[in-house]
Amino acid sequence: MSERLTHLDDSGRARMVDVSGKPVSKREATARGCVHMAAETFARAQSGDTPKGDIRAIAEIAGVMGGKRTSDLIPLCHPLPLSSVKVEVTPDPAAHAFIVTARAATTGQTGVEMEALTAVSIACLTIYDMLKAIDRDMVIDDICLLAKSGGASGDYVRSAP
Repeated sequence: MSERLTHLDDSGRARMVDVSGKPVSKREATARGCVHMAAETFARAQSGDTPKGDIRAIAEIAGVMGGKRTSDLIPLCHPLPLSSVKVEVTPDPAAHAFIVTARAATTGQTGVEMEALTAVSIACLTIYDMLKAIDRDMVIDDICLLAKSGGASGDYVRSAP
């Protein structure tokens, strides 16, 4: 890959990219992740029989909060005026898993991929936290960007695995 890394200056030092010259545009990104668990843990989470309550509702709220705090968590991310962060936790009974999907949107000078990915990551971690008392073997995986739109680099849609 011959592309220059934008977060490094000419001497190789980390820097926040100057986006002041970029045009303002509508930008959206969607990310996904998954939390796999034992069948019994999944059944308990589905029925609400867990020590910390409704894991889906709490994880969705935590994901939104995480997306909003991305620039506080990832050192070189710009603070963005987000117009929307939506997080959805969907059960996958066949896999004994919860699929987490997040969509972030803004009208600005830089993209929202990191906000969508952070929202997914925080929601997945919240599910783990809420269920760890009954299952420490859970696995968080498949966190990835599904799609993004807007900006000079154009649209991106993840190809099927």
